[in-house]
Amino acid sequence: MANTIIHLDMDAFYASVEQLDFPELRGLPVIVGGGKERGVVAACSYEARPFGVRSAMPISRALRLCPVAVLRPVRMARYQEVSKQVFAIFARYTDRIEPLSVDEAFLDVSGCERLFGPALEIARKIRKEVRDELGLAISAGVAPNKFLAKLGSESAKPDGLLEIAPDKVDDFLLPLPVGRIWGVGAKAAEQLHRYGCRTVADLRRMSEAQLKGMFGVWGERLYLLARGEDSRSVEVEQPAKSFGAEETFSSDLRRIEDLQRELLAQAEKVAARLRRHGIEARNLTLKIRYDDFETLTRRLTLAEPSANGLALYRAGLELLRRTEAGARPVRLLGLTAGGLEPAGQAQASLFPDAGMQRQAELDLALDKLSERFGSGGVRRGTLLDLPKDETGSKK
Repeated sequence: MANTIIHLDMDAFYASVEQLDFPELRGLPVIVGGGKERGVVAACSYEARPFGVRSAMPISRALRLCPVAVLRPVRMARYQEVSKQVFAIFARYTDRIEPLSVDEAFLDVSGCERLFGPALEIARKIRKEVRDELGLAISAGVAPNKFLAKLGSESAKPDGLLEIAPDKVDDFLLPLPVGRIWGVGAKAAEQLHRYGCRTVADLRRMSEAQLKGMFGVWGERLYLLARGEDSRSVEVEQPAKSFGAEETFSSDLRRIEDLQRELLAQAEKVAARLRRHGIEARNLTLKIRYDDFETLTRRLTLAEPSANGLALYRAGLELLRRTEAGARPVRLLGLTAGGLEPAGQAQASLFPDAGMQRQAELDLALDKLSERFGSGGVRRGTLLDLPKDETGSKK
């Protein structure tokens, strides 16, 4: 069992990019996220963490904990640009790369030793090149499998490298708290604690039958992970299963017209992503969160697969009617297209619809304009050009 898997994870990626682009922020606690009142922390620098600031925390709470923090907006286009540069460095050493997010990936470097040396040496080279070329820190874990490699990088943070040799797995794994194992959340950890399992060593003393009785089929996997066993391979291609867009509003939306306008913008955004990938969607899911945080979803199957913004919008309106939106204040709205398939697979009509053809031509024109001016540079002017029964506005 050789060490051929590397897990690489950028350190405080969004915040680090902000400090890179704005040198005056270096050494300061930086929080990246939405507005002060309703937003959540997308990332925070290591200088903010001693104050108790963490990702997914409400911005308002983060600023109470760390009032001296500098709040920066999310600049996703910039982070994606840097991410491409980081992944280009990964690709110098192997083509077996499994992205987990814009700042994290598994690499399988088996067979690359003759060119670049052992996995530990490859990880060192990657970390140095990311630092020298991009000015950013990245942590790495090297191990025989994905589970251990990720634990290694987590333990190495920030800006570190840890190799877990095959003959040292137990030395590393057994003292860890059970919460460090993938899939063991707060509730599962609490349940294991009741059985006296606080470390992986404690967990090892439980039989597979016991764990299966507690957690069902997942108990079998937990039994193997406690022994450092993980047979999953690095998956180079993971086609998207859905495309979505959602937004938490700075203030609750109460008027149905405002919600319809937001829905149209999301439908256009999702449709553009579908077309960019050459795929269409067969189903649509609407997500609503009311002001009291009650969250619900509504779903339907489209009559025909589509990557057209107006088609998705009209289906979204049908889903919106199945909620209390307009009668209850809405905090969050989201639209997700699923059931993806390559565009053009649906059976062609013997009598093509002229309106559909015009809409396809318009979509093509919009995509070309977006390529030239950016995704936010071209939008529909209003909802007023849509039929009354679809928007609630006048014809």
